[in-house]
Amino acid sequence: MRTGLLGGSFNPAHGGHRRITLFAIDALGLDEAWWMVSPGNPLKTKAGMAPLAARMASARKQARRAPIRVTAIEQQLGTRFTADTLRHLKRRYPKREFLWLMGSDNLAQFHLWRDWRLIARSMPIAVIARPGYDAAAMTSPAMAWLRRYRVPAASLRKRGRWSAPALVFLRFDPDPRSATDRRKASPDWAAAYAGASPRDAVTHRSIGLGNSQGNRV
Repeated sequence: MRTGLLGGSFNPAHGGHRRITLFAIDALGLDEAWWMVSPGNPLKTKAGMAPLAARMASARKQARRAPIRVTAIEQQLGTRFTADTLRHLKRRYPKREFLWLMGSDNLAQFHLWRDWRLIARSMPIAVIARPGYDAAAMTSPAMAWLRRYRVPAASLRKRGRWSAPALVFLRFDPDPRSATDRRKASPDWAAAYAGASPRDAVTHRSIGLGNSQGNRV
C-alpha cells in the first residue's frame, strides 16, 4: 500500500485539506492517505487550539467517502517529533510505502524541525504549492539541501520501491482556503463537535474529550 502522510493541526479541517490530498493521491498514484492530526505543534501557538477530539471529528467529516484515514496515532505512540513518528510507522507497517506530504509553507520552515534531514532520508517528500509561500520555500535552508534530490512526479508513480531522499513539487490551481480563515469566520466552530468521541481510523481507538495537546515538530 502506497500511503501519503499529511500531518497538521486540522484546527479545523476544511475542504482545502481534502482537495490537496485527493490531488496528491491522483498525481502520485497513492492507494490512500492518512491525515495525522497532531496532539500539538510547538511551532504554532496553543491559543485557540481546539481539543484533539473536535479536530479529529472535523477531519473525519471532511474525509468522508474518500481514500483518507484520519488518525491521532502520535498520541498512542507517545512521540514528540515527526522524525520519531515516521520511524515508528515504518517499523509498525513494514508492508506500506510511506510518502510525506506537506505544503510549501512547511518547507519554508522545514529546517527548524528536529532531524529534518533524517525525515528526508526516510521517505520521499511531496510539496504542495500554497499561495504566498512558494518564494520562501524555494529559498529556504532546507531547499538548498533538498534541491539536488528533486524528481518528477511521474518517477514516483512507477511501481517499484521508492528511494529517498526524493523531493517532488505538485503544482495545481492554488486553494486559498485556510484553517485560520475558518476560525476567524467561526470562532466557536469546535462547539459543533462538543461531546464528540471519534474513532481513530488507523488504531481504531476512540479519541475522548480528555485527549488534548502534546508536542510535535
